[in-house]
Amino acid sequence: MDRKTLDDTSRFLSHVLRHQPEAIGLTLDGEGWADIDALIAGAARDGRALDRALLGAVLRSNDKQRFAFSADGQRIRAVQGHSHAAVAIAYAPAVPPAVLYHGTARRFLDSIREHGLVPGSRHHVHLSARRATALEVGRRYGSPVLLEVDARDMHLAGHLFHQAENGVWLAGQVPVRFIREA
Repeated sequence: MDRKTLDDTSRFLSHVLRHQPEAIGLTLDGEGWADIDALIAGAARDGRALDRALLGAVLRSNDKQRFAFSADGQRIRAVQGHSHAAVAIAYAPAVPPAVLYHGTARRFLDSIREHGLVPGSRHHVHLSARRATALEVGRRYGSPVLLEVDARDMHLAGHLFHQAENGVWLAGQVPVRFIREA
C-alpha cells in the first residue's frame, strides 16, 4: 500500500469519524463507533474506494493510533479528537503525570494567555506526555511553541484528566495558571 493512499484515507477517516459522518450518510453511536460495512458503503457513494484491507493497513501504519477496531472487528472509531455532538466517549478518569505538554503555533499565544487552553470545536484539549510529540503537533499550525502544563497541580485542584487509547491525554480545559512556555 503506498503512503499517499494511506495518508489520504487517514485524513478521510478523521473527517468522517471525528467531525462529519453525515457527509457520507454514516451514523456514529455515542461512543463514536461506526459500522464498517456502512462506512465502506458511504465511502463508495462518495466515490472513494475503501475496503477492510485498506482500513486495516491505515490502522497498522498510523503511528498516532488515531483509530481502533471494535473487539469483534465489525466497527471502527476515532479514539479521540471528536467535534461531533452525538459522540461523547466515556473515558475513565486518570491521574496524569506531573507535567504534560501542548504544542501550538505562536500566533495563538495571546489567546492562550488570556483564556487558557480550550477545546474549541472538539470535546477536549489534547495534551502529550512527550515534548517531541507536542512540538510536532505545534508545527502543523505554524511556528511551533511548546507549552508545559502543570498537570499534577491541575489534577490536585480538581480538574479531570482522561487518557485515550492511543496515549493522548485529554482535559476539558487548561486554565492559564497551569500553563507556562517550556
